[in-house]
Amino acid sequence: MNFLRGVMGGPSAGPQPSGADTIQKLCDRVASSTLLDDRRDAVRALKALSKKYRLEVGIQAMEHLVHVLQTDRSDSEIIGYALDTLYNVISNDLEEEEQDDSEEENSPKQGDDLGSQFTEIFIKQPENVTLLLTLVEEFDFHVRWPGVKLLTSLLKQQGPQVQQIILVSPMGVSRLMDLLADSREVIRNDGVLLLQQLTKSNAAIQKIVAFENAFERLLDIVTEEGNSDGGIVVEDCLLLLQNLLKNNNSNQNFFKEGSYIQRMKPWFEVGDDNCGWSAQKVTNLHLMLQLVRVLVSPTNPPGATTSCQKAMFHCGLLQQLCTILMATGVPADILTETINTVSEVIRGCQMNQDYFASVNAPSNPPRPAIVVLLMSMVNERQPFVLRCAVLYCFQCFLYKNHKGQGEIVSTLLPSTIDATGSSVSAGQLLCGGLFSTDSLSNWCAAVALAHALQENAALKEQLLRVQLATSIGNPPVSLLQQCTNILSQGSKVQTRVGLLMLLCTWLSNCSIAVTHFLHNPANVPFLTGQIAENLGEEEQLVQGLCALLLGISIYYNDNSLENYRKEKLKQLIEKRIGRENFVEKLGFISKHELYSRAAQKPQPGFSSPEHMMFDHEFTKLVKELEGVISKAIYKSSEEDKKEEEVKKTLEQHDNIVTHYKKVIREQDQELEELKQQVSTLKSQNEQLQVTVTQQVSQIQQHKDQYNLLKVQLGKDTQHHNSHGDTLQMNGIQLEEVSKLREELEDWRNRHEQLQGQLKEKDAVIENLKSLQVEMGTEQSSQLSSSRGMEHSAELQKELELLRTQIQLQAAEISKLQTENQKLQATNTAIDPALGASGAVASRSSEKEGRLLQELGELQSEVKALSEEKASLQQQLDSSSSTVAILQDEKSKLQQEVAEAKKEQDDLLVLLADQDQKLSALRSKLKDLGMPVEDEDDIESGDQADEDEDGDEEEQD
Repeated sequence: MNFLRGVMGGPSAGPQPSGADTIQKLCDRVASSTLLDDRRDAVRALKALSKKYRLEVGIQAMEHLVHVLQTDRSDSEIIGYALDTLYNVISNDLEEEEQDDSEEENSPKQGDDLGSQFTEIFIKQPENVTLLLTLVEEFDFHVRWPGVKLLTSLLKQQGPQVQQIILVSPMGVSRLMDLLADSREVIRNDGVLLLQQLTKSNAAIQKIVAFENAFERLLDIVTEEGNSDGGIVVEDCLLLLQNLLKNNNSNQNFFKEGSYIQRMKPWFEVGDDNCGWSAQKVTNLHLMLQLVRVLVSPTNPPGATTSCQKAMFHCGLLQQLCTILMATGVPADILTETINTVSEVIRGCQMNQDYFASVNAPSNPPRPAIVVLLMSMVNERQPFVLRCAVLYCFQCFLYKNHKGQGEIVSTLLPSTIDATGSSVSAGQLLCGGLFSTDSLSNWCAAVALAHALQENAALKEQLLRVQLATSIGNPPVSLLQQCTNILSQGSKVQTRVGLLMLLCTWLSNCSIAVTHFLHNPANVPFLTGQIAENLGEEEQLVQGLCALLLGISIYYNDNSLENYRKEKLKQLIEKRIGRENFVEKLGFISKHELYSRAAQKPQPGFSSPEHMMFDHEFTKLVKELEGVISKAIYKSSEEDKKEEEVKKTLEQHDNIVTHYKKVIREQDQELEELKQQVSTLKSQNEQLQVTVTQQVSQIQQHKDQYNLLKVQLGKDTQHHNSHGDTLQMNGIQLEEVSKLREELEDWRNRHEQLQGQLKEKDAVIENLKSLQVEMGTEQSSQLSSSRGMEHSAELQKELELLRTQIQLQAAEISKLQTENQKLQATNTAIDPALGASGAVASRSSEKEGRLLQELGELQSEVKALSEEKASLQQQLDSSSSTVAILQDEKSKLQQEVAEAKKEQDDLLVLLADQDQKLSALRSKLKDLGMPVEDEDDIESGDQADEDEDGDEEEQD
């Protein structure tokens, strides 16, 4: 006890031992003590010292603690202490007060190094990690929870190495997946944190975790915790889901096919929430939106993204996101992320883009959501990130959407502009932003308008018709002219960059637009002047874009303007700028840092408005045109002519190819239609073949039946023979009827015999009654003795019982006699029924005779078969009616015979009981001393009486 007081800081005599000495003694106790209690106390003391003396405990005690984990598995308490001690040594997650209490030389960096070094020592033996996996399987809370925390800390320190050990361990990942099903929330929540660390940047483990039903369990936890209204547990689950899905196409496909996208819809059912948004709810909803974006990211394979986009539309998730987009009271960061999410859900998916075009804001009058968003984009008072999100949404709406592009451009054309000005269109907002005083609005509107023209030559020509009213009294100018006017006025760099990107997109691959641009005599001198000057670094980007615009004017020039033919423009460049200088200035674009950043991903990702210079789609255009323009500058006039001829030839070939493509496309459509017709005809042919086969088999059956009838009708021509044939056709029924009639006759005979026996029994009963009367006169002399009186009383009772039984039997016999009379009446009704069946059979024989005459008059086989079928059908109908009558009679007779059998059996039982009672009575009468005749004597006497009666009748 004194030693423990010294270890725990209690009062003791003498100098206090140092921390290292105390730890050394405790380690010796752990290693040498034979008693489990001593080892447990020592490990508990090490746990208490492990936070303050982290280095000493880690160096001296780690080996002993691992040995305890291996040998003392039966005691959960010491295992828990050992795991907690290892966690304190390895983990860097110390609380602030613990950091203050720790030694001054242990800086945070040294603490991180300690945790990494101890982790490396621990996992140097892979079986240590495997041992932890087996301990985590224990259900005991004091073992499982510290084991989970220790594994999480190991993964934080040396993630890839620990991941590899768990991956090769048998059922290693599956053991950890059981933590999500633990009923104790602490272990379940820490299990989520463990799986977060386990699945970081390891696709193999991510797949295993996903196929261990992780999606189902995590979504259940999110639902149980209240979706977006849940706490930190929802956040942890969403982070784990992001680890499983991000950059993992296999898991994304599994998530979609498992119908888990549908389960995401309730996350976004927030509506107009005016009661405030907690910080945790904002965080949760932000992660949920990011999870949706993971599934529809532009970097995913196109097929996978498209299928997820369609699934989100069909389950109503897109509609729910648009509701949040138009709701009031939504925080700015959630609104911004919702806009970005909707952007990627509709990007390149025509069905989703069409739906988004139909969404209206809840205003009076309702306005399209696109118009409301564009109003935010060109409003300089809106947050920068929100304006970037709206621009990205507009770009995604127009991406590969020729229908949407046409609708946007149509709002700028003179024929569709609202003269009353009651509503603001998207085109008006873009023009307003294009020429406003805010440089960011200029840039965003220019890029948005460029996306409306992307890869759509017809709209580029349509946009040339747009006329703008600059001021009262002045004639309107074209949109193209106004853009060049603003360029020449020397506005801000961001504005000029946006306008130059719009003009480059507009003029590329559109010779008519190039002609309109060159038609203004001030444009070319302005461009050459910009390129030729030696300006600062800020203006180099403008010089590069001017060189690109001039190069497009040369490359796509159709030489329709005499003063601005290709050759003259090249000579102008060579004299005023120099070819090498021109190419060098053209290269300024692709060498710019902001160009490289914009080329990485479609979404504008800039930290400040000053960095917004390039658009992602424009970088593709620069990459496509930079090389061809550089080559076009060095070509001579002869080469240009050859190139023109080649172009014309190629155009002719292209026209021919386009014509043939059109013809082939039409032929393909016709071929598909013919294939469908052939397939339908094939199916119809197969059905007809089956029908014909069935009809042929039916005809063959009718032929066989016809041949049989022909043979039968040829043999028998007389009425009785035909009647016999008809009975033979119904052979089974007639035989059964005859058998039933024979059986009925037998039962009649038996019934008569039973009636005779009944008469005999009645005679015996009458004799007994007369005997009883005689006994009554003789018993008066025997009443003097008490014994004789008792016997007479008993005999009197028995005789009374016998009388009642005889009366009951007489009633039952009379009942049987009435039922017998009914049975005889039914039997007499059978003969007319049989006569009626004979009449029916005779009528059927007459029909068969007529059928034979008709068959002889047939002219062709087809007609013969049809007539034969009709006649056979009639014959079958008549025979079936006869069979039905006979079957009814048969069933009735069977029922009557069964009832008669039952009645006769009951009568036999009654007679047997009566015989037994009569024999008992005779024996009692004999005991009483009364003379009783035997049955044989009675039967002989009855026979003699019958003979005498017969003689008397004869004499009479």
